[in-house]
Amino acid sequence: MALPSYSDSAKVAYVLQGIPRSGTCGIVLPEATKEKVIAIKKGDAVALPFGVVTWWFNPGDTELVVLFLGDTSKGHKAGQFTNFPITGPNGIFTSFTTEFVGRAWDLTEDEAEKLVHRQTSAGIVKVKDGQDMPEPSAQDREGMALNCEDAPLDVDIKNGGCVVVLNTKNLPLVGEVGLGADLVRLNGHAMCSPGFSCDSAFQVTYVVRGSGRVQVVGVDGKRVLETKVQGGCLFIVPRFFVVSKIADAEGMEWFSIITTPNPVFTHLAGRTSVWKAMSAEVLQASFDTTPDMEKLFRSKRTSDEIFFPPPSSAS
Repeated sequence: MALPSYSDSAKVAYVLQGIPRSGTCGIVLPEATKEKVIAIKKGDAVALPFGVVTWWFNPGDTELVVLFLGDTSKGHKAGQFTNFPITGPNGIFTSFTTEFVGRAWDLTEDEAEKLVHRQTSAGIVKVKDGQDMPEPSAQDREGMALNCEDAPLDVDIKNGGCVVVLNTKNLPLVGEVGLGADLVRLNGHAMCSPGFSCDSAFQVTYVVRGSGRVQVVGVDGKRVLETKVQGGCLFIVPRFFVVSKIADAEGMEWFSIITTPNPVFTHLAGRTSVWKAMSAEVLQASFDTTPDMEKLFRSKRTSDEIFFPPPSSAS
């Protein structure tokens, strides 16, 4: 069990590993009078606004692995989550005097001393055999979590890839968190169109499985990142920088957060790209090219959008 704590940053939790009903999460929202207890499994995303107190429990023998991504710009240490445990040897109440604890909880000082210092383990603890734990509730789960692997696809391109986007429509709590998110699966040798977030948002991407190549281009057209990524890698795309990815043979899957709850992207290739919307004259003048080349350019990618299947030679 991960002991109850709160954090200095709003974030999104994503369950990377865990068989069905392999875990339980308890969530106490600010000013709530009762906790919400939800079952969690692989593919679940849980939005955690500022001020929520959470605990996590794994009742089984298999590992439960949860990824936390969030905006730490308002945190105590930029780039890090700072957690505040409310129990355990490093918990908040270990440093209050027994007088203050006793007065707060209406206990004698001896009772407060015993209660506060009884738990000698910090962070993650082993629950005693026979200890009852709360049962998760399907009702509590409504609006608190979304399984990205089971949710309807927002985009599904044959031989290209698919994406599920978390926003205020399918997970309203992301509005309070101030973050959007998506789970993307890119087929083997497929490409994700070059594009950027057009609402001044950062992207933080964690590669869940598979591998591929990533390029990011920023200010003055300079390539700021060109690297091979695989499961376990994380990279950040700054505001308005353009990112594109090509999967290796086994494909690639990633989970990203975007620092706005309802992200909007502009793509620079494909049927819905900026170039398809521009007039022929502007495109020709912009590239200083011939009418024939402009027509050839415009004739390509007339049906593909966002994800491009591999060339026939790579399939």
